[in-house]
Parts: sequence; C-alpha cells; structure tokens
Amino acid sequence: MEFAKRLNFLQANVFADMDKAKAIARAAGKEIIDLSLGSSDLATAPHVIDAIAQSLHDPRTHGYLLFNGTQKFRQAAANWYEQKFGIAVDPETEVLPLIGSQEGTAHLPLAILNPGDYALLLDPGYPSHAGGVYLANGQIYPMPVLAENAFLPVFEDIPATVLAQSKMMVLSYPHNPTSAIAPLTFFQTAVAFCQQHNLVLVHDFPYVDMVFDEQVAPSVLQADVDKSVSIEFFTLSKSYNMGGFRVGYAIGNSQLIQALRQVKAAVDFNQYQGILNGAIAAMTGDQAGVEAAKDTFRQRRDTFITALNQIGWLVPTPSATMYIWAKLPAPWSSNSIEFCTHLVEATGVAASPGAGFGKFGEGYVRFALVHEPAILKVAAHKISELFTEKFGL
Repeated sequence: MEFAKRLNFLQANVFADMDKAKAIARAAGKEIIDLSLGSSDLATAPHVIDAIAQSLHDPRTHGYLLFNGTQKFRQAAANWYEQKFGIAVDPETEVLPLIGSQEGTAHLPLAILNPGDYALLLDPGYPSHAGGVYLANGQIYPMPVLAENAFLPVFEDIPATVLAQSKMMVLSYPHNPTSAIAPLTFFQTAVAFCQQHNLVLVHDFPYVDMVFDEQVAPSVLQADVDKSVSIEFFTLSKSYNMGGFRVGYAIGNSQLIQALRQVKAAVDFNQYQGILNGAIAAMTGDQAGVEAAKDTFRQRRDTFITALNQIGWLVPTPSATMYIWAKLPAPWSSNSIEFCTHLVEATGVAASPGAGFGKFGEGYVRFALVHEPAILKVAAHKISELFTEKFGL
C-alpha cells in the first residue's frame, strides 16, 4: 500500500518515543512523575461545568452546530478581547470557533500556502505548527530563537530568496517551550515586516493569562489594530483549564477568518453546543479561577526552580507559561533525547527533550509544572540522584 509523500514529514515524533520510554520505566517498576506534557492538572471551574451539564438536558443542543448557531459564543469572544485589549472585534466576520486552537494552526496553511511556498516558523517551537505546513505541502524556514536574543527571532537574518517564496509567519508568545514573553514593540516590528513582505502573520496565543511578576503578554492585534495581516488563535485550555473540552477560536483579519472557515467547512462542524455554552460561561463569568491558576503555577515555578538550584542545576526563572526551559549540563548538552530517556528509565521523572521542538531546542529540556509542589520537590530529588550517579556529587 502506497501513502502520500507528505506523511514522510510526519513520521518523526520525539514525544511518541518518550511515551515508549515511560512505558519501559513503568514496566520496570518505576513510579512515573510525568512532567513531559503541558496538560493542566487543575479542575475546570464549577460554573463552567454547570453550564455544560445544564445543556445536556436540553435536546436543542443535541444536533449539528453550524456557524450561525455559534453567534453567542462569537459575541462572548469578541467582548472578551475588547475588554482585555481594547480591540474592537466584529463577531460576525472576525471570529471563528475552533475545536481547540491547534485545529486552526494546522488548517490555516491549507488556506494560505501553495505547494512549495515557505512558512517562517519559530525554532524551537510548538510541533503542530510544522505539521500544518507539511500537510499543505509547504516548506519550512526555521527562525532560530536563541537565549542571546531573548528567544525572539531576528527577521533581518531571513534570506531574501526565502522571503520571496514565503506566505506566512507563525509566532507564539508567551512562548512554548522557552517561556519567553515578546514586548509590544516586537509585535509592531513583526507586523511592519509582514506588511512589507506580504506575509500573513499568525499568532498562537494560549498562554495570554499565564504571566507572572506583573509582566504583560500583548496581543498581536494591539500592534495591528486594523487587522491588516494578522490572525490570532486563543484556546480555553490554559486560562480556564478546559484542555479536554477542545474549545478555542481564531480572531483577526476578516479575509483570513473567511478562508479558514472555508477549510473548516470541508473538514468538520463545530463541537457540541454545550461545550460552547461552558466556554461562554468561562469568558463572561467570575475570573477568579484564572488568577488562582496563575498563582498556582507561579508557586510551582518557584518551588521547582529553587529545588533545581539547590542540586546545582542553575536555571533562569521564567516569567510566563507553565514550563521550565532548562539548559542541559554536559555530557548531555548535545543530546536531550538521551538525557530524557535516561532520566525516566533511571528515576521515573519524565521530561520533554528540547530536540523535539526543533534543531535549536537541542541542549535544553522542558519540564511541565503539572504536579503539586511536594511532587516537584520529589522530582528534583530524583534528578539529583541521577546527577550524583553521573558526576559523583
């Protein structure tokens, strides 16, 4: 049986390999502390669950849900953006519900790229951004995001020959995996660059609320108030602990929204009306849970950073997200997969190798803060055992 050549680009999956390593460690009797996946362990707010539960008993919510049936959700999303960022949004033409923002980032390239066109992606970056480009038979130009540049890309380094064939740029700040925040001035530069080179500017924005120490995460639409080239993706997975409900939306340039809507119409309907009712309750209801979640991850960050520092692994304190991006010590500084495989097999602590996020992620490891502080301390202690084994500390 012969399959499409585009699947060749989707075969390598470091995270699938890490799942195998976790299974081997579990079979060997190791108790797994899984810090490899960014799936929040916090509960969805009761008023959100109540809205979904009430919908279950309403037979009007049980059928297919087409675009016109999502009007209340789109209005809630538009109001949320206007209140948070001072951006006026038309819910009819500038908002599109999505089954999680990953649906949008994966499908948008189908609406923008012709075969052979380039997409400019962050490296390291979220793996699904590359997957959507490959499905569209596009090419990827990786924009390095390095510590010496505050994990921001340098647009001037993009070759003119690549720019001539490029159709889109994908950004995502606060950044997964590095936890970097981009200032508004950076987005203003990015918008001007994309306008100059006729690029669509895509901003994946899941960690807008997961920002600490009085830092602020701007929307790209604050830099592109006319929505001339930009589209932004928001998910309720992080801010509202609704990852399993798969609900998000695209917001931005009306032509881009319409183009993505055309692709979506060929692939799926919307999710269950009750889930959107829960999302409306999340965006319009009491926001205390958002602040509580942020405080929880800030406390976990501080606990884990302190514990790592105490064992001699000096890691910068991130200002955003639910991750720690840690530079690996020698002899693992050029083989993050080997480190993570050995770590889980030896100690039961699972992390994500930086190489899984791109070439320029090599030499780092990402820890997801998805356990209580006491368990994070245990994880750090187990890591210290590995360091003792390796370095005799």
